[in-house]
Amino acid sequence: MTRELHHYMDGKLVKGKSGRFGDVYNPATGEVSKRVPLASADETKKAIAAAEKALPEWSATPPAKRAQVIFRFRELLLENIDELAELLSSEHGKTVPDAKGSVTRGLEVVEFACGIPHLLKGEYSEGVASGVDTFTMRQPVGVCAGITPFNFPAMVPMWMFPVALACGNTFVLKPSEKDPSCGLRLAELMIEAGLPKGCLNVVNGDKEAVDELLSNPTVAAVSFVGSTAIGQYIYETGCKHGKRVQALCGAKNHMIVLPDADMDQTVDAAMGAAYGSAGERCMAISVAVTIGQETGDELVRRLAPKVQALKVGPYTDAASEMGPIVTRESLDRILGYIDEGIAAGAELVVDGRDISLQGYEDGFFLGGCLFDRVSTDMSIYTDEIFGPVLSVVRADDYEHAIQMVNEHEYGNGTAIFTRDGDAARDFASRARIGMVGVNLPIPVPVAYHSFGGWKRSLFGDHYVHGMEGVRFYTRLKTITARWPSGIRAGTQFHFKSGAEH
Repeated sequence: MTRELHHYMDGKLVKGKSGRFGDVYNPATGEVSKRVPLASADETKKAIAAAEKALPEWSATPPAKRAQVIFRFRELLLENIDELAELLSSEHGKTVPDAKGSVTRGLEVVEFACGIPHLLKGEYSEGVASGVDTFTMRQPVGVCAGITPFNFPAMVPMWMFPVALACGNTFVLKPSEKDPSCGLRLAELMIEAGLPKGCLNVVNGDKEAVDELLSNPTVAAVSFVGSTAIGQYIYETGCKHGKRVQALCGAKNHMIVLPDADMDQTVDAAMGAAYGSAGERCMAISVAVTIGQETGDELVRRLAPKVQALKVGPYTDAASEMGPIVTRESLDRILGYIDEGIAAGAELVVDGRDISLQGYEDGFFLGGCLFDRVSTDMSIYTDEIFGPVLSVVRADDYEHAIQMVNEHEYGNGTAIFTRDGDAARDFASRARIGMVGVNLPIPVPVAYHSFGGWKRSLFGDHYVHGMEGVRFYTRLKTITARWPSGIRAGTQFHFKSGAEH
């Protein structure tokens, strides 16, 4: 029997009333496992209203007490990490170790948010003029919303709401309708940790719910992670309605391989970065740019057998190294790109399309694919495929390679593999990319730094988590004060006696 999910509003599960539902699949079997309600605008308004009602009391709660709630939430995450990983894997398809790893990366942001009393400290300048002092404070923006993607249904929400809540805001989360259960469970754990009802609400839905979040005047700020086309729409629509918006979007991440690179390290890094999570992540390495023909030959020669040997299977198999694609629609889109690459003349060195698993014939499985001799005019180079497909492009020299990185429309992440410190330093300085790795394939910053890209990989002025996250979820207020000086006038000061009180 297919299980029906709910929304989470004002501290409790709420049955969907729109009459519209989306299917949640088990990607390994291809079967519908759950139905998720798709909220109407009115239902979304109720979630926003619950957040608005809870805002005055929560924003007035001292930061230290808010931090205590976040810390208890951290403890509950550790206690329930197996359950969260199971929920995540059953709806997304990624392996359990991969799922646990993503929960842990979200946990790091929770730990960062526990330090909010220190992070909210302002600045103070004494005597900016005669008898005048100036100081600053950071105050919450109000009701915030988060619209999160399917590929990290636990980690990305935890990049948003723990920081927002710690700063004194309330929050409405709209998770992906493809794998919504983690978002619901996280909200339950927050309430168990002591968060007042209404401070964190989860509304499941599609464009109707999103449009209400973007247009409702009560919502002050919107965070988004997803594709560039949708991110641009969210940014433009939210800004049109006077909201603060951060939209982290698509990517095409290049890994530059110089002739002096440690090839064993480079190959291992490329395997994890290109095929981990079946390539369904915005920080996946999808293009390897080799300097010179010999470097390209060696990289492909070493990569090919490892890609062919990838153990693809369901998350329930502990030996699986790569799980299925999230939906049939996503699988078909990836297969279309592979066909386009072949038609354009790229060499498909490893073809993962013919994979078949006994007992999982209807699952959305695709083996690792490796293209060689890809050119920059091919769609497999220009577009974000979001699947286990790695393209090798051969650059004439270092300058040609950095030109490729800088001329691409996306600017999320990039990496360089070399033993030459001067080349690495030059690349880190000149690459027009938001996050750069040196001998590291996925340069995702730790939680106390901030995550975000350049160019069409980010709309808005603030990165997510770290101090950029604190700045996004707070407004800066500057106070300049002068007090009449009774001391100079000879005024006498004394404490009143108890009787005078």
